[in-house]
Amino acid sequence: MLTTLATAVTLTATLIAPPHHSALRDVVHRLTAEDGAPGALAEVHDHRRGRTVVTSGVADLETRAPVSPRSHFRIGSLTKPFVATVVLQLVGEGRVALDEPIERHLPGVVRGGNDGREITVRHLLQQTSGLPDVLEHLTPQQIIEDPLRHWEPRELLAVALEHPRLFPPGDRWAYSSTNYLLAGLLIESVTGRPYGEEIRRRVLRPLRLNHTQVPGDTVDLPRPHTRGYVRAGARTLDLTRLNPTVAWAGGEMVSTASDVNTFLRALVGGRLLRPAEQRALKTTRPTGRPSGALYGLGLQWNPSRCGGYWGHGGDMLGFSTRTGATDDGRQVTVMANLNPGATDAQKTHLNEAVPTALCD
Repeated sequence: MLTTLATAVTLTATLIAPPHHSALRDVVHRLTAEDGAPGALAEVHDHRRGRTVVTSGVADLETRAPVSPRSHFRIGSLTKPFVATVVLQLVGEGRVALDEPIERHLPGVVRGGNDGREITVRHLLQQTSGLPDVLEHLTPQQIIEDPLRHWEPRELLAVALEHPRLFPPGDRWAYSSTNYLLAGLLIESVTGRPYGEEIRRRVLRPLRLNHTQVPGDTVDLPRPHTRGYVRAGARTLDLTRLNPTVAWAGGEMVSTASDVNTFLRALVGGRLLRPAEQRALKTTRPTGRPSGALYGLGLQWNPSRCGGYWGHGGDMLGFSTRTGATDDGRQVTVMANLNPGATDAQKTHLNEAVPTALCD
């Protein structure tokens, strides 16, 4: 078990009484004191009470520096809601149709045991395409052995598409990062620009998300940041320096808890999409998960004891992130700087932290 620093709480914007978010402080502290993560962070934003940041543990196992409330980290699959937002904006502009086959924009890209003529844009965004998940066929060990390697998106697609489809498109739900590799290529085909530039132009700049990046081949994180750790057997490896093209449009972005909360507030609140696309975003299908979660277009609905919330998980080598936003204006982002190698308890407490913050 790692020795951790005492939990720190930063309160800004509005002074909050000490008992507020006490349950969240307990959960975040467990992530480091009991579950083995070096460091953890949670930021809650409530339009009535302001911003609360809870940190625990250390950002760096060597220096023992505490986790900064302003830490940058890799957000992994939280990239997907950004990608889905851009695709839905293109739908609103009449440049893409949700129920057209991806073959129309990416001819010949999906072939063999999978067929782009049967898979629609909606299937990609809602994770109902039946395409095999690239992450099932690209192991963490392959990446750890050469963490600075550049990956082309079509290389990653080839890894996935040499395997047969899981089920006919639209038949059911199954999470696959392959869907969002194709969504990124779709954006580039339609706009003629890199998908990351479209995210910057359409989302990051309008919302002034100055601490959020689509990094490409940039292997270092902006400062301040927590270091990202991987547990491999008895060893804990520092994998902070990583070429994020290995995840591309499925999970390469870097952000802060504050920026993620701002993005979620805007997306759930309808600031980024036209009404028709906002309705499509929140039209869900069952995931089949025991939690009862439902999946929209790049956004997940999770039931909770206080009603439920929209959000997404994000796992990338070195980091695990969970988010949630309610329709009435509360948001939370939680991060632990260990992945993979996290205990089942860490995964449980990460998932618990979001409803704890939103319902506390």
